[in-house]
Amino acid sequence: MPLAFPGVPRVLLPVVVALLTAVALTDLLGVLADARTYALIGGDAGFAFAPERSYASARLLADRAGLFHDMAFSLCVLVFVLWFHRMRRCAGALAPQGFTSGPGWAIGSWFVPLLNLWRPYRIAIEMWAACVRPAPGPGRPVKTSFLPVNLWWGLFVCTGLSSGYTRRLQANAETPGQLQEVLLRLMLHGVVEALAAAAAMHFAVRLTRAVRGGSPGAQTGAPVRTSTAPVSSE
Repeated sequence: MPLAFPGVPRVLLPVVVALLTAVALTDLLGVLADARTYALIGGDAGFAFAPERSYASARLLADRAGLFHDMAFSLCVLVFVLWFHRMRRCAGALAPQGFTSGPGWAIGSWFVPLLNLWRPYRIAIEMWAACVRPAPGPGRPVKTSFLPVNLWWGLFVCTGLSSGYTRRLQANAETPGQLQEVLLRLMLHGVVEALAAAAAMHFAVRLTRAVRGGSPGAQTGAPVRTSTAPVSSE
């Protein structure tokens, strides 16, 4: 019988999903705008003779997509971190011995340079191990797949690395060829970030459902050991 746990958030998850959806959609809108600009630059007439109205329309779409993306992303970061902290507290109540750090790190670790490349992932792994473990069967070892956590965090780290590299390219782009390279990088970044948002949604929904139901592995309060290595940031 599922374990009723009143501390599980019921408002934060829908907001997180909505904001992640907004981030993904604005990313894809930006990809569309950059693809239109790329086609204009690489057309038969060349960049200098690209239709002014078409180019202005493509850049206006890119600017608006970027504005809405920045707004959605900023709100998403705030709400996601709040959700992450709340879930850490709930998971800690279900499996007190399953964590190597206190719930305060579920917020603080996101804002400490270098530590934010690994510690939030470790907390997510511990929450997943404590709450999404299947019930042990007779003569059957308990196995937990960490694929949703690894996929989300791997894509998330990739977006951070690609964002910094693309900004450096964009600052030095002067020729049409260099601008096309920047646009290709921007499109790739937008697609990866949209995938990261989708992976984050899957992770958030699965973990919240597991904590709401109270997993058989978590109810025991037994220490949780995982052998999964953290995703490298290099």
